[in-house]
Amino acid sequence: MRLFNFIDSSMEQILLAWENYARSVETDLPKLDAVGLRNHAEKMLRTVALDMRTPQTSHQQSEKAQGRGPTGSSDTAAQTHAVARLIAGFSMDQMVSEYRALRSSVLSLWLNQESLAGTHHVQDMIRFNEAIDQALAESIAAYGSAVESTRKMVLAVLGHDLRSPLGAVLMAGELLQRQKGLDAKAKVLATQVCTSARRANAMINDLLDLARCNLGTGIPVDLRCVALNPICHAVIDELRTAFPHAKITLDEQTHITGQFDPDRIAQVFSNLIGNALRHGDSTPPIKVTVGEVQGATRVSVQNSGEPIPPELMPYLFKPEGRYSSYSSGERGSTAGLGLGLFIASEIVSSHGGRIEVQSTDEQGTTFEVILPASTG
Repeated sequence: MRLFNFIDSSMEQILLAWENYARSVETDLPKLDAVGLRNHAEKMLRTVALDMRTPQTSHQQSEKAQGRGPTGSSDTAAQTHAVARLIAGFSMDQMVSEYRALRSSVLSLWLNQESLAGTHHVQDMIRFNEAIDQALAESIAAYGSAVESTRKMVLAVLGHDLRSPLGAVLMAGELLQRQKGLDAKAKVLATQVCTSARRANAMINDLLDLARCNLGTGIPVDLRCVALNPICHAVIDELRTAFPHAKITLDEQTHITGQFDPDRIAQVFSNLIGNALRHGDSTPPIKVTVGEVQGATRVSVQNSGEPIPPELMPYLFKPEGRYSSYSSGERGSTAGLGLGLFIASEIVSSHGGRIEVQSTDEQGTTFEVILPASTG
């Protein structure tokens, strides 16, 4: 009997073997019933049998062997099965093991009743393995995508929900600071509470911005006709307060007015100048320049010190690359860069601009924000 005919005629026997194996998988969630354990197995097997019946050229077989098999516009049974297994608590390894068990069960049951005299046996096994591999690849991709989507959503919800308790902590700290009769130690503690709460709130805001980008909505900007120079002044004054020994010079080559989100642009300037203060040489001043070249607004932040290694340049605005094992051992000028630069880059991109970087021993490190032509 041809293998595809065997699959159709022995479906219940094969599904029972699938169910028994799936029942043996241990998860932290309650056990599934027979329907849940069998899941989309029958539809997947019917798809496998149909694929085996469909004639294919040697070119099509080669394409399929390299993972370039035909794909449909809707989710396949294998993709839906993967998401269902994720919800049921199966790990990816456990889901993959189901396919190993299915492959072994089908071939064992079929070969037990075959004499292997027919010339079609080898070809049937090749086609069967191709089809199972295709289903497995679809399941792995769908499982990974579902895990990533869940991670992004959890990050967004976590960032959002943490804002309320942090706000309460900050409010309590500020009330304590205004309390009369506090001794010096209590005032110091109240100030520390407020400082830590503000830092944590800034981190949460970064996480929310990252979550928005991960979920595909991007960082929203509220464009208004505003002057750019006062925003830069305010950020520098704020950083001088936070870093009393900081040396920051501002070269205003022109006055810029344009369509900007003042809060978001301030966030960009604060990130770039703050990074220069934290990671550059603190002896020479940080040089901030506001200018316009061929109608494009350019704001640069230049600091001296150890240059950024050339091999890390491609990862500066990519947190997934900067926090990989490749860059986990960073020290010196690059340590701590990543999420803030990514968010700054996304904000500038939302304004229709970009950030460029140059870093050498001679010239130091310069981050330059380039924005579209101003309105006057």
